[in-house]
Amino acid sequence: MSKLLFIRYKKPSKIFEGGELCTQKNYNVLCRLLGWDNVDTYHIHDDTRKRSLLDYIKGALWFPFGFFFGLTPKRVNEIISMSSRYDYVFIDRSVFGIIALKLKKRGYKGKIISFFHNIEPLYFDAKIGHKPWRFVISGCARRNDLWSTRHSDSIIALNERDSKALVQHYRRKADALIPIVLDDKYQRNEYPSGQTGKKPVCLFLGTYFPPNCEGIEWFSKNVYPYVDITMKIVGKGMSRIKDNYQIPAETEIVSDAPDLVPYYEEADIMVLPIFKGSGMKVKTCESLMYGKNIIATDEALEGYELDYDKMGGRCNTPQEFISAIQSFIDNPRPRFNIYSRSVFLEKYSTDSVMDAFKGLLS
Repeated sequence: MSKLLFIRYKKPSKIFEGGELCTQKNYNVLCRLLGWDNVDTYHIHDDTRKRSLLDYIKGALWFPFGFFFGLTPKRVNEIISMSSRYDYVFIDRSVFGIIALKLKKRGYKGKIISFFHNIEPLYFDAKIGHKPWRFVISGCARRNDLWSTRHSDSIIALNERDSKALVQHYRRKADALIPIVLDDKYQRNEYPSGQTGKKPVCLFLGTYFPPNCEGIEWFSKNVYPYVDITMKIVGKGMSRIKDNYQIPAETEIVSDAPDLVPYYEEADIMVLPIFKGSGMKVKTCESLMYGKNIIATDEALEGYELDYDKMGGRCNTPQEFISAIQSFIDNPRPRFNIYSRSVFLEKYSTDSVMDAFKGLLS
């Protein structure tokens, strides 16, 4: 049986978030295809231990040489030494394209597969904004994206938009488009009943990340004052949002919740006012999995094939959000959206991408 070395960004200490949920899905699929004993993992970071000041200094020093934070020549050499035992090396983030470069230079004979979670320079430009060190980080990400496209045998993107961006920036399209999917963690004999409330609970779920915070601030200023709703924000690090963004004082904020199920089940509507980014949004896939009514922007829906009216609503302007929410207030409907749940099972659960991954391993 073939063996695979799976290179991932970090070993999480507690809560899987956004990209790490996608990483875990990739790992699970590959293990199911090749056998759990035939997939070994190399973690660039280990969040189970606290990083020292020296770790951060070393990371900063290696950035200009193309080693993204956490990666060093020593670790790359460890991977190269290990690689001879594997038929495949799966690099889960394109910011580690230098690994593909070095493997090819050292004559690795197996197959290198790189997974693009985003077009990384676009992601980091959105994340870092106009801070002076943006050019160092984005420049390192751009070099690694380029190396990933040039030295990987197969590359995977999440959607057609990202594949077109790869052609535009690096002159190579993706070999496979595999959307965000998740393991189904919401299998029940009975799902929640009940109608949406006359004062609906609108939930925004996401980590403390500039496009998320800017989106919910935009919603707070342009939509919230004109509808009668209860607004909740849940996500890793979100305890800081009121310190740096204009959020209504009465908004309930929950940071680092170990279990998201109660918040999903309580919510009448998921609101996803995201306007910037790359790749696909994991929060959209999660909302479908939990069978939620969703109102979201084009960016939050990028890469998803959905009937927007059945899902809840596709909204990009204040008036569109206001109208969609008012429709729920005037015409209550089931809190559990059967359509959202069914489209998740059909298109965005792990089982739906098994054949696509199998094709890459042939």
